[in-house]
Amino acid sequence: MNLEERIQRLEDDRAIRDLKARYLRACDLKRPDEVRETLLPKGAVIEFEGFPRFDDRDAFVAVFTDMACRSGIFDMHHAVNGIVRFDSDARAHGTWSLFFHNINLEKRTLTQMGVEYDDVYVNEKDRWWIAETRSRRTSTLIHSVDDAGKLQAAIMGEMCGEFGE
Repeated sequence: MNLEERIQRLEDDRAIRDLKARYLRACDLKRPDEVRETLLPKGAVIEFEGFPRFDDRDAFVAVFTDMACRSGIFDMHHAVNGIVRFDSDARAHGTWSLFFHNINLEKRTLTQMGVEYDDVYVNEKDRWWIAETRSRRTSTLIHSVDDAGKLQAAIMGEMCGEFGE
């Protein structure tokens, strides 16, 4: 690669990292329109362990809105250890480790999960999009909170079944 191509690769890497950060922040801040704008408009694949597979960003955003964009639900998605690998000038893969924390006032639960993301990014019309995003859980800790505010571990280790059960 010549110097100009190397600089472009660095700029693309930064753009992908910013894209992933925008997606996660939009999830935490309950901004479904911003979540939608990070996902490829046609043919985005979203496949998270414990959820149905989505082949359409609008269907995913509708479920996200219903589950997460309610009062009494507080989320934190903290992604680290990002590795971006380029297949071409217009396609890249990313892997991320995620710490997820959820407070659910209605169910009186605190949930912490370790998650591994595997993403595909594409550059269309001079901007990067999340084309595919898959995740699998690596650890789960769910506490229930009694009326006195005391925590009790409800689930530790791997979690089977649907998210939030």
